[in-house]
Amino acid sequence: MTAVPMVELWRGGRLESSHLGHAVICNAEGEVIQAWGDPDAVIFPRSACKMVQALPLIESGAADAAGLTERQVAFACASHMGAAMHRQAAADWLAGLGLGEADLRCGAHEPSDKTERTRLAVDHEAPCQLHNNCSGKHSGFLTMNRHLKGGPEYTEIDHPLQVAIKQAFEEATGEDSPGWGIDGCSAPNFATSVTGLARAMGRFAGASDTGDLRSRAMHRLTRAMADYPEMISGYGGTCTELMRAMGGRVTLKGGAEGVYIAILPEKRLGVALKIVDGSDRAKDAAITALLIWLDALSADHPAAQRWLTGPQRNWRGLAAAQLQTAPGFPV
Repeated sequence: MTAVPMVELWRGGRLESSHLGHAVICNAEGEVIQAWGDPDAVIFPRSACKMVQALPLIESGAADAAGLTERQVAFACASHMGAAMHRQAAADWLAGLGLGEADLRCGAHEPSDKTERTRLAVDHEAPCQLHNNCSGKHSGFLTMNRHLKGGPEYTEIDHPLQVAIKQAFEEATGEDSPGWGIDGCSAPNFATSVTGLARAMGRFAGASDTGDLRSRAMHRLTRAMADYPEMISGYGGTCTELMRAMGGRVTLKGGAEGVYIAILPEKRLGVALKIVDGSDRAKDAAITALLIWLDALSADHPAAQRWLTGPQRNWRGLAAAQLQTAPGFPV
């Protein structure tokens, strides 16, 4: 099977661009409920699997031993904008561990948050690793690493932390990972099929705070992300704004190169999406379309209009183009 058209851009009554992809919906039992494209396509989930990477942090007791708040648990799953609140959250977390910015292994990049980027420019200050969109995840890694008493190079593939993450990842997806690659933040990213990723999200959706250790950990991560959406991407970010639009009933997480997941506890469903060309515009539109189709989001909500149902406006505010779903997707 091949990827199918999912999102189209129309301008002046003509089709200008088309984005192809794969998507799978699984229930809490791991069964495929609906699929588009090739459900067996192998992908790197990138940052869309951060809640899976955080499972050992919760299950090991490291989070409780460190006294992590639910806001910090959510931050461990973030791909944030490097806003002041995110930078400070990472700094405070590390200080609580007796560590500092130099202990991170995620690398530094400019924040995408405009206010913080302007502050750096005005103060003639260089961005640091606290601004990295994965600094929350890496703060979680360092918390787990302290629990394991592991060495400082915690992103190495044979480090005990990454061994634990790989085991949790394969158990959650129900598949042996066929390989791994180095993510943008230097951590290993384990490959799986689109179905494997959806299966993992379905299990998160079916988790409860009265289940076994794995179920309780999945439930805690899901709830923390939904309760503190501003920590996941930041105000104005797709994940944050869509979760806020749905009142915390759905947990979302995007990843680089066109990956998105959704966890719907009320429906006990998990969604995994991959846009083949890696387009952020298309992945935002496609996940919005799936949420509308699943009756989790109103097509009239301003968040839905921003990423799919409203007009695409140019710099003068004129309605210049229209994003829409391709015929056959998602229906």
